[in-house]
Order: sequence, then structure tokens, then C-alpha cells
Amino acid sequence: MDKSKQSFRKSKRSFRRRLPPIGSGDRIDYRNMSLISRFISEQGKILSRRVNRLTLKQQRLITIAIKQARILSLLPFLNNEKQFERAESIPRTTGPRTKNK
Repeated sequence: MDKSKQSFRKSKRSFRRRLPPIGSGDRIDYRNMSLISRFISEQGKILSRRVNRLTLKQQRLITIAIKQARILSLLPFLNNEKQFERAESIPRTTGPRTKNK
């Protein structure tokens, strides 16, 4: 083979398979907060299946468990801690505005 054709060939590098995020013994349940919290972003959003590396069935079960935990107020709907910190630091004027001449 020519060198020009060899460059298009995929290299045979060994790669380490990542372990699945949910083991066979883990139960997907709204009470299992340590498991559920791994699949929520810092903002409180449910991470996508591609990011989580879950199967379709596992992602559906995780989504249902997160929603149940939110309804039962085990999890917040939004994580607004940074937003509150910023809002408190900004001074607000409550009186009527006057023009400076």
C-alpha cells in the first residue's frame, strides 16, 4: 500500500472502556438521592442521555425518579444559589427617581 492510503486507515489504539454509571445492584428510585444527584447539573437540570452514558430505559427511569423527588420536595426544581447571591449584592433603589441637572 502507498503511504497516502495508509493515512486514511484508522489507528488501532487500545482504549479503556468506561464503566456504566449505574451498576447492576443500584435501584433507580426517587429515594436513592446519591444515585439521582449524579444525573443532575449544577443548575438542577436533568442531564442528557448522551452525557450520562445511559441506556434509553435507564434514562427514562432516572427522569421519572428525579421528577418524583422534585414533587415530594426531596430535590429543588431549580438550583438558584448563585442567582440569589448576585441579587443580594446589587443595591436597589425603591424611591422615585429624580433627574440630576
